[in-house]
Amino acid sequence: MRYCQVCILPDTRPGIEIDAEGVCTACHGHRDKEERIDWTARAAAFEQLVAETKARSAGGYDCIVPVSGGKDSWYQIIKAQEYGLKPLGVTWRTPARTEIGQRNLDHMVRKLGIDHIDFTIDPEVERKFMIAAYEDKGATGLPMHMALFAIPITLAVRLRIPLIVWGENPQLEYGGNEVERLADTLDADWLARHGCLQSTDADYWVGREGLTESDLVPYRFPRDPDFQPRSIFLGAFFKWDSFENTRIAASRGFAHDEGDLKTGSWAFADIDCHFISLHHFLKWYKFGITRSFDNLSVQIRRGDMSRAEAIRHLAETGMQVPEEDIRRFCAFARRPVEWFWEVAEGFRNRDIWVRENGAWKIPGFLIEGWRWQ
Repeated sequence: MRYCQVCILPDTRPGIEIDAEGVCTACHGHRDKEERIDWTARAAAFEQLVAETKARSAGGYDCIVPVSGGKDSWYQIIKAQEYGLKPLGVTWRTPARTEIGQRNLDHMVRKLGIDHIDFTIDPEVERKFMIAAYEDKGATGLPMHMALFAIPITLAVRLRIPLIVWGENPQLEYGGNEVERLADTLDADWLARHGCLQSTDADYWVGREGLTESDLVPYRFPRDPDFQPRSIFLGAFFKWDSFENTRIAASRGFAHDEGDLKTGSWAFADIDCHFISLHHFLKWYKFGITRSFDNLSVQIRRGDMSRAEAIRHLAETGMQVPEEDIRRFCAFARRPVEWFWEVAEGFRNRDIWVRENGAWKIPGFLIEGWRWQ
């Protein structure tokens, strides 16, 4: 387990490779953004894309923007409108939407003036799928990711909307090879490689936890459609910055609470769904990282703090265990809390974890004196 010498990410995180100089692929992505990518040319390419899109839309909706109500989706809508696009906001409705998440979504529709579809999947299907995904892959967030990708793509095909505007390119922001970092398209090949889907599709889950083909219709992607929308990362055309996105969104009505953080170091992120904290928490077992490793690494690259300051912050924060959200998830799944911990333990990565004196530890962990539990 090696750590980047610029940020604090280890090579256990998917997409992270560390070169001979000790620099990770996410830090190389930041250098691409600062030194390599011609953002003026990218903006011009987006203008051309807008012109082509409006020619295809023929006066209807120009684009679908997948939205959660979070800071980034506010920014995506604002940017689309800035370039004269008529967006249709599309949301996969989480079965555990937070109060602030609902409020931000309502404000987005009203204050940005958009049409919006809030797509709800049968909660019993979601319950079964989350149980199956957790027990089989250790991934509570897998059904979420499959739905939030499949639903906008399906609606774009069915409604013949020529463009889908996603947010950041995850490989550029959080680590990927050079080709992946410079890509601008979210297509079938990208989805097949996307780590959050664990190389599965809807067919893989048929029969698990009693799920039927009919149950999984919302999670299916269109097959050989006669209409092919363009599907792009907005972050491939405009430099992505979560802090700047938040500032822009807040100026138009986005809000966040400054209360206790359940996951990570940013009070303005991961606030739409009570279950997202579990998705991030399980990275501790699999990769030996918390959400704060991602957040603080971004801030190191932005120049907001030094690597040493980030390490001190981690040491002071300690482990964030979203116990309330774990109880909420188990109530939704109709399983005892002990079940959650038993399943999590089965996905502990024995390549990085060792058992010493009754406690699990990671040899060579970034922080000396970590409070192992």
